[in-house]
Amino acid sequence: MTGEWASRHSEELKRGITIKLGYADAAIYKCPNCPEPECYCTSEICSNCGGEAELQRTLSFVDAPGHEILMATMLSGAAVMDGAILVIAANETCPQPQTREHLAAIEAVGLKNLIVVQNKIDLVSIERAEESYKEIKSFLKGSIAENAPIIPVSAQQLINIDLLVQAMQEYLPTPERDPDLPPRMYIVRSFDVNKPGTAIEDMVGGVIGGSITQGSFHLEDEIEIRPGLPQRQKNRVKMREIYTTITSLHVGNTQVEEAIPGGLAGIGTMLDPSLTKSDGLVGSLAGKPGTLPPVLESMVLEYRLFDKVVGSMTEEKVAKIAKGEKLLLNVGTAKTMGEVSDVSKKTVEMQLSIPVCALPGDRVALSRRIGGRWRLIGVGTVSG
Repeated sequence: MTGEWASRHSEELKRGITIKLGYADAAIYKCPNCPEPECYCTSEICSNCGGEAELQRTLSFVDAPGHEILMATMLSGAAVMDGAILVIAANETCPQPQTREHLAAIEAVGLKNLIVVQNKIDLVSIERAEESYKEIKSFLKGSIAENAPIIPVSAQQLINIDLLVQAMQEYLPTPERDPDLPPRMYIVRSFDVNKPGTAIEDMVGGVIGGSITQGSFHLEDEIEIRPGLPQRQKNRVKMREIYTTITSLHVGNTQVEEAIPGGLAGIGTMLDPSLTKSDGLVGSLAGKPGTLPPVLESMVLEYRLFDKVVGSMTEEKVAKIAKGEKLLLNVGTAKTMGEVSDVSKKTVEMQLSIPVCALPGDRVALSRRIGGRWRLIGVGTVSG
């Protein structure tokens, strides 16, 4: 749909899996001369009749890892999504453990707009495709995706891509956001874009990338990045916020003077590139100084545990949270460890190994280490 291969990291290309969050931009067009769904496409020229299509909207894809050991990275990507496409292979029985895990993750981060893609229909018989459809419907029953459309496609053969684009237009609406609020962005990637050997006078500052949730950023704006950088003090980790100035703004492959909510944006800064290289600022928020959420060293959550461990082949029952145990928490795009200091049937208090920014009502995904893997066991909301 985008014409881009989202996996760019050398290890991803070598192993054939997604490791880091990948990005690609696309636009939805509609041809005024063709019937639905053939009228929907992703280019200015209608792929059905060759006529000129009309732009409906632009959007960004976040390609999240599917492998179980990268669940925390997937949750970070899901935190900035407005909708999700859950891909299920028709040539495999449904549900696979990872399919259960990803559907639970979608629920954990609060995503409500969802499309299910039944992929690889070119590899199976009509009978198997129908059986796969029934398996998917049975799996989704009673979940947040129970009424989600199921689109049969072949990504390799470009079958039903127009139908998928139409479903995206109808079932994944652009959310309303207030442009008058102070600007805020979840940082999901950060880079040093200078190539090795770049002369000092040619070097540029570090780049942060992510999803703007409110307000707008402009060239030469001063911004704050919080929690920012960790500083170890005795046995504790303290965070130090960072202040810098915007030197460039990119939306997709276009350089702009203003970046607003919707899609993914890249912000060039005056920061030392050593601070942003290798995703060093992932998990922080960027925004107008003095307007970002507070930095929390401890957290009280109202929580709900799942009945069974998600992603496990055995589907074992989720044990109660115990005082003193350590859980992996995903708060927005941030990951941190929480040691349980107090727990009741409905609330749990935890001391965080790495402080995070959060507001009351923010959703938190809870994972426990089971069998050498972090498994999703529940979801919570930050208590006021």
